[in-house]
Order: sequence, then C-alpha cells, then structure tokens
Amino acid sequence: MAEWGWLVAAGFLLIFLGVFLVFIGVFASAVQGGGRVEGGGVVVVGPIPIVFGSSERMFLLSAIIGLVFMILAIALVLLARKGV
Repeated sequence: MAEWGWLVAAGFLLIFLGVFLVFIGVFASAVQGGGRVEGGGVVVVGPIPIVFGSSERMFLLSAIIGLVFMILAIALVLLARKGV
C-alpha cells in the first residue's frame, strides 16, 4: 500500500491548493470592490454528476467538468476490473 502514498499526498496538496485559491479569489474580489459573482458546481453520486450553476455559462462549465468526472470514474472502474 506504500505505493499509493504519493497519491494521498497529491490529493491533500490539491485540496489545500483549492482552498488557497478560493481564499485568494475572495480576497481579490473584496479588494477590487463590486462585480458580478457567478457560481456553479458538480456533485458526483457514483458515476453520475449532478450539475448546477447560477448562469448558463457556469452551468455549461460545470457540465463539462461533470462529464470529465463521469468518464474518469467509468475508466477507473474498467481498469480496476481489468486488474491494471
């Protein structure tokens, strides 16, 4: 199981990086003043993504990300079955 240690560390690093980028974005928005805020997201339940967004642009971006997650999940399941 030690061979997966780098993957766990990379996961924690990506989570930390994401939180840091959100913090920087909020801080930069507060310093600049007003502006238009849009948001969207993906909730992945199994291989099925549930997508939402506050505008059409954010919805489409979230849908693309959800599609990538779905393809990745299916590919990982198929690779696991194959024994790779």
